[in-house]
Amino acid sequence: ASAFDFGFALGPRVNAAGRLSDMRLGIECLLTDDAGRAAELAGQLDAINRERREVEAGMREQAQLLLDARMPEGEAPPALVLFDPGFHEGVVGIVAGRMKDRLHRPTFVFARGADGMLKGSGRSIAGFHLRDALDLVSKRHPDLLRRFGGHAMAAGATLDPGGIDTFDQALQQVAREWLGADELQRTVSTDGPLPVEYYTADTVQRIDAQVWGQGFEAPLFCDEVEVLQQRLVADKHLKLRVRLAGSGRAAAPPREAIWFSHTDPLPASVRLAYRLSLDEFQGQQRLQMVVEAAAPD
Repeated sequence: ASAFDFGFALGPRVNAAGRLSDMRLGIECLLTDDAGRAAELAGQLDAINRERREVEAGMREQAQLLLDARMPEGEAPPALVLFDPGFHEGVVGIVAGRMKDRLHRPTFVFARGADGMLKGSGRSIAGFHLRDALDLVSKRHPDLLRRFGGHAMAAGATLDPGGIDTFDQALQQVAREWLGADELQRTVSTDGPLPVEYYTADTVQRIDAQVWGQGFEAPLFCDEVEVLQQRLVADKHLKLRVRLAGSGRAAAPPREAIWFSHTDPLPASVRLAYRLSLDEFQGQQRLQMVVEAAAPD
């Protein structure tokens, strides 16, 4: 198992139980010594995670509709606050993160809790300390936030049902004061092009053998490519076949790439920021580029 497996396969399934059902399912699955019971619980967790993905997809679609209605000119405000009566409290943080990544704006998504209050989860960008922003909002509007907490990049807040518009305006005001044009423009730092001779399974295995984390990220490469083919997988992931561009590199064999949770098509020539991965299917392994960002060539 790799760090990717823990982060993108095991983690979401364990977390899904806490979001939609009972978090004890995930804990028991990890702790039990009974292989049969573990398999049974793993099946339940997988089913819950599939439900979570369906709920998330519906919420993301509705969130985009809400944004489209607020952005007739296509220009996003400096901060986003979204609420819909149909949103699920357990998935607001995931959707906030997706919208933040999509538009590079601090984002809060709210759902109505069982007690009737609005429960929100926020995700932020560099330069906008989310917990400090909530603290400033609470000082300017002392009766607005019932409770809040968090840190620089993620936070939660509880509002009275009638306070969503005031919170929206207040958070946008703080964002206008704290964020300039540079901060609102997404910047991706990479380790540059990957030499062709290092595009190997051995490179992936060497990277996977290391310990990476916040402040010490795994290598992120950047290359100019020609897009030969592109199609959607499961209606939510962009699958690509690309060829390296540039003198002396076009002779390299075409490469497989995938951009998870991205559906917009790419131009014929583009720069990709990506990580290397080994995709395993039916016992066969093949190299692929896992895309994290793209910019026109």
